[in-house]
Amino acid sequence: MDRSADGRLVRALRSRARNITLLCAAAALATATVPASAQTRTVSAPVTEPLVVVDCFQQAQVRPEEYLLACGDGNNRLVGLKWDTWGPKAATAKGTDMVNDCKPYCAAGRFRSYPVTVTLSSPEPWPDHPDVQRFTSIRLVYTDTAPDPVPKDVTYKLVF
Repeated sequence: MDRSADGRLVRALRSRARNITLLCAAAALATATVPASAQTRTVSAPVTEPLVVVDCFQQAQVRPEEYLLACGDGNNRLVGLKWDTWGPKAATAKGTDMVNDCKPYCAAGRFRSYPVTVTLSSPEPWPDHPDVQRFTSIRLVYTDTAPDPVPKDVTYKLVF
């Protein structure tokens, strides 16, 4: 090595070697810590479509606040639904069944309210969307009186 009179070249080379060593150490430290956090894996459950109830308009609903039971004339609808559960086999809610008494005829009838517990069950693949499960049965249990002539506990097949 060529040495100058005041040793500046030697000091410059040592300083440069020290800087290179520090940079290498910092790079090694960063390389050791970054991949550890970058390689942390989160295992998630497979993505599945939610279980739904299909309404009169062929729309998938999850925990609907209202549900039309009489698709043809709109004379029977569930309102104010508050869902207690929405699981893989069944869903339960409390709400009100609004039923037109159709007296003297439906156009002149009055809507009457009946407190009800609703249970959706029997999930099956939705034919229009086979990757989506839909409830195919609805059970209504009237907690007070039931609309005449409906029994206090009745189950209907959901056709949509």
